[in-house]
Amino acid sequence: MALDLTLDRGSRLPLYAQLAEQLEQAIRDGSLQPGDRLETEVELAQRLGLGRPTVRQAVQELVSKGLLVRRRGVGTQVVRSPVYRPLELTSLHEDLTTGGQHPTTRVLELATVAASDEVARALLIHAGDPVVYLARLRSRNTEPLAVMHNWLPTGLVDLTPEQLEAESLYALMRRVGVHLRVAQQRIGARGADRAEGRLLAIRAGAPLLTMHRTSYDDNGNAVEFAAHCYRADSHAFETTLVAR
Repeated sequence: MALDLTLDRGSRLPLYAQLAEQLEQAIRDGSLQPGDRLETEVELAQRLGLGRPTVRQAVQELVSKGLLVRRRGVGTQVVRSPVYRPLELTSLHEDLTTGGQHPTTRVLELATVAASDEVARALLIHAGDPVVYLARLRSRNTEPLAVMHNWLPTGLVDLTPEQLEAESLYALMRRVGVHLRVAQQRIGARGADRAEGRLLAIRAGAPLLTMHRTSYDDNGNAVEFAAHCYRADSHAFETTLVAR
């Protein structure tokens, strides 16, 4: 796939780094999709007026980052790039948008249900009390990334499938004056069940990252319990550690 690439030979940034940067941006913004093949190193070198070692070094940068893969008889292809998320109180929809990617949502269920013991403990209510339950499939463009289950106290915010497909849950909550301030979160891992495998286009038993989160508002009220699962090959959580 031929891209519109421009190199600045007067820049202090080496040419291989400029090329790697532009190719990475094309992958991040979706101009290059998973499975797309790059031009060969010879073709890129000739088109851009570069030496093959320069092109090879740029491609190797992205191979090392896990964004490209070389396959014998096929060439250099784009692989699924993981979504890197900070360990902050944000939504996947917002993180994808901030990263210049296009989130899409399919609402699987939206209903009032009886709170399970786990949900009741998280929201500080009684088991069997009514709660709003929503299940969604979140994708990046057409690539499925996560199955998301959320439970909210009734009367907190009126939701429709159309709203949830267009905006993040947290944005809809902020619109009615519910501001999340702190959350308790647990990250784990497990294998996908058959239903999750069908939704996420992976085999049953494939590794998933899991996240359980209880969020609290300005007044310390528990306003959300979430249980999400993410494709392990497309997702990573990032944090900064400081020595004592």
